[in-house]
Amino acid sequence: MEWIILVLVGLVASSIGSLIGMGGGIIVVPALLYLATLSTFSHLTPQVVVGTSLFTMIFTGLSSTLSYMKLKTVDYKSGLIFLIGSGPGSILGAWVTEKLNLHSFNIYFGIFILFVSLVMVVKDNLKPLPYRKDKGIVRSYTDNSGKTFEYGFSPITAIIISFIVGFLSGIFGIGGGSLMVPTMILLFFFPPHVATATSMFMILPTSILSSITHISLGNVNWLYALALIPGAWIGAKVGVFLNSKLKSKTIVMIIRVILVVVGVRLIYQGISG
Repeated sequence: MEWIILVLVGLVASSIGSLIGMGGGIIVVPALLYLATLSTFSHLTPQVVVGTSLFTMIFTGLSSTLSYMKLKTVDYKSGLIFLIGSGPGSILGAWVTEKLNLHSFNIYFGIFILFVSLVMVVKDNLKPLPYRKDKGIVRSYTDNSGKTFEYGFSPITAIIISFIVGFLSGIFGIGGGSLMVPTMILLFFFPPHVATATSMFMILPTSILSSITHISLGNVNWLYALALIPGAWIGAKVGVFLNSKLKSKTIVMIIRVILVVVGVRLIYQGISG
């Protein structure tokens, strides 16, 4: 029964995660934290939840990246620049996780997720960070309808911000690229489809880096990870398919709703626990 539950968690989490480019961790971590309140899973600590989630996301990242490559929506150049910051940040965050207990973890994580969702609500009133076209990175993307988007950023600014995002992602076990989706959409005005695909491309190496740290700390439950992986692999394919069929506004709305639900649930668990 435990295995069936975990396979389903992996499937649902990965489907939603790769659809919105946040990896499965945004669902896996809260799901495992909830299961930890049940007697069957009561041995799970926040550290093991985070480590197991990050290890599982290696396979979500690989599966969805291969699919997004076929759709040609991955911005490799931007993704590699962001990785310079988010990679080291996610490793540092993985070490900091060791200092948090279950209840404070839930509350901090919930508040953080609600903050991200709130920022996405006011997204349309934000202006992109300034960058000089002669010194910054300038990119363009043409969608299926023929509409062309131009976006860009300063490499130094991008590396600093991605380090902070990677650090927070490493703490909360949601993958070094996962929070880059709202960051790319909000600060650098990436088209949502490109932000999603590029984020999944980033999640693969940062999940590997963070997982190495957690494995060395003994924070991966291998049996649970093996149960989550099949669902994560299949779910990633499902999420990419849905992403290719939905409009940008629909994807942003799904991100907002999921963040609010997850955030409120975690804060409630942390306070009531």
